[in-house]
Amino acid sequence: MLTTKRQTPKTAKLQKPPLRKCNSELRTREYLTTHEINEARKAARSVGRYGHRDETLILLMFRHALRVGEIIALRWEQVDLKQGLLHVRRLKNGLPSTHPLRGIELRALRQLKREYSDFPYVFISERNAPLTARAVRHIVARAGQNAQFDFTIHPHMFRHSTGFYLANRGEDTRAIQSYMGHSNIKNTTIYTELSPQRFNKFWND
Repeated sequence: MLTTKRQTPKTAKLQKPPLRKCNSELRTREYLTTHEINEARKAARSVGRYGHRDETLILLMFRHALRVGEIIALRWEQVDLKQGLLHVRRLKNGLPSTHPLRGIELRALRQLKREYSDFPYVFISERNAPLTARAVRHIVARAGQNAQFDFTIHPHMFRHSTGFYLANRGEDTRAIQSYMGHSNIKNTTIYTELSPQRFNKFWND
């Protein structure tokens, strides 16, 4: 008796998830201007019960070139409100440093301290736990949307914004390197090489 091979249904082709677009396709630059930073802060402040917390988070990320992992790990023991100092601990083998805190930051942090004085971390969720990286990304993206930017923003843009801001001011490259915690100065020259300040004397009219 002849037997025939059992016909098996053709397996459907596995659908691969769409590839994430590279940053250059999503936006033309990876930093924000000072005006855009202020608009993002304003937008963050105006939304929800934690507007002050969210605005302060954006302010500190920009002023001190903080990565997401550095901002969510920030503890009150790193903040000296009396001396006006912030002890920055860097990730990715970055160099630690001590930054001055200006008046706008001190006022914002003092208010936050009054609200969360019983917790070791500076930025706390509604569940009284440190903010997660995902929560920070959501806060930043929402601020960009509410500020009506025509491009999406992400937290690391604030760190890039710090580098470009300082380079555009003509600050010393070595000083920028120390401030941002770069162990290799090549990471700092990215900002100075793109600074338009280098070309200011090309035209005299």
